[in-house]
Amino acid sequence: MDDRELSFKILNRIERDKAYSNLILEHYLTRYKAQIYSPAFVTALVYGVIERKITLDFVLSEYLSQPIKKLKPEVHTILRMGVYQLKFMDNVPDSAAVNESVKLSKKCGCSFASGLINSVLRKISKNDIIYPNTDDKIFNMSVKYSCPESLVRQFCGDYGEACAEGLISGFLGNSDINIRVNTLKTDAPSLIKELESRGISCRASELVENHIIVKNFGSVESTPEYKNGLFHVQDASSALCVKALELEENMTFIDLCSAPGGKSFTAAQYMNNRGTVYSFDLYEQRTQLIKSGAERLGIDIINAKTGDASVLNKALINSADRVLADVPCSGLGIIGRKPEIRYKDLSFVDKLTDLQYNILKNASEYVKDGGLLVYSTCSLNKKENEAVCDRFLNERRGFEKHGEYTTLMPHINGTDGFFYAVFRRKAF
Repeated sequence: MDDRELSFKILNRIERDKAYSNLILEHYLTRYKAQIYSPAFVTALVYGVIERKITLDFVLSEYLSQPIKKLKPEVHTILRMGVYQLKFMDNVPDSAAVNESVKLSKKCGCSFASGLINSVLRKISKNDIIYPNTDDKIFNMSVKYSCPESLVRQFCGDYGEACAEGLISGFLGNSDINIRVNTLKTDAPSLIKELESRGISCRASELVENHIIVKNFGSVESTPEYKNGLFHVQDASSALCVKALELEENMTFIDLCSAPGGKSFTAAQYMNNRGTVYSFDLYEQRTQLIKSGAERLGIDIINAKTGDASVLNKALINSADRVLADVPCSGLGIIGRKPEIRYKDLSFVDKLTDLQYNILKNASEYVKDGGLLVYSTCSLNKKENEAVCDRFLNERRGFEKHGEYTTLMPHINGTDGFFYAVFRRKAF
């Protein structure tokens, strides 16, 4: 099986099962490791086709004589792959993009469409993409940045047209990896030097200390630095969220909805591995991820337990100096890393906000007088963010804002899209 055939298989599986791209990609890359030439090429092609799906279909519609919906799904996938290679992969010659697409059709039982694929892709290769420039700005942005009109409309409503356009353009092509230095074992300059000695391009984050932005990292978990517990993967936005907790040694910290544990790990490092961290998640399998991560990093103050954040745990009432409610959310801030999220039906958000508020309300019960509570999401939907927090302040009189709400965006901050709010429990 060659790289394009594997990419075809992965894309069809994701499309058919509505599966998470990162999980399916990792599964297939591992399973067919011995047969493929470039995992980086497969990754770029798979993520690229998912990310640019609306744009690719717009281009195809200009050259097809029949509606796209009449194409056999496998033929549709091959055409999308071909257009993506032609227009968005500079290192792939046009001739290779066309010829390999035709070969792929024959390998995958679509020989009947090889003539169509050849004709359409050759025509597309000769012309630049002409993006729509109509009076409908929502439609224009949807096609250009491959974002559903409903989501473009929501972002425009929440942040205005200019910011929304910057935001959805910022979701495209984000390939940097952010890592948090394990300050219990090393420091940022030392880790940067070690990574650079092996040809890995990296630089210190300008947003938060002990954070490194890495390029051309390959498989993170296979690196000796990862195996030796010198870092864990974490976006700078999450690190800023943890920093806002103002953690100190010997505190008690509760992290709800914790798995896979990144924020708990960073918290423990801020506490110099002194104190107590309770890290909860709903499923035992996910708490095991927290335990194994803490062991790899040399952290021994984390107590990972199963627990439903939506149900009040009376044993924890008034027990913690700091509490984090990083609630389940729509994930609209991490579209750059999980491109299929942009195609979600947003109708579920209204039900989700009730769950988010309930978790925040429960979390507030665990905070000692004078303690801090942080609410966070990796969403940029104001219904999940400001609206939930405003409701909390209106209904929970014992808390006050500790600073302003913080929203981070890829095109402004160079981070994932992220929101957090800090509340202090009044001391009476």
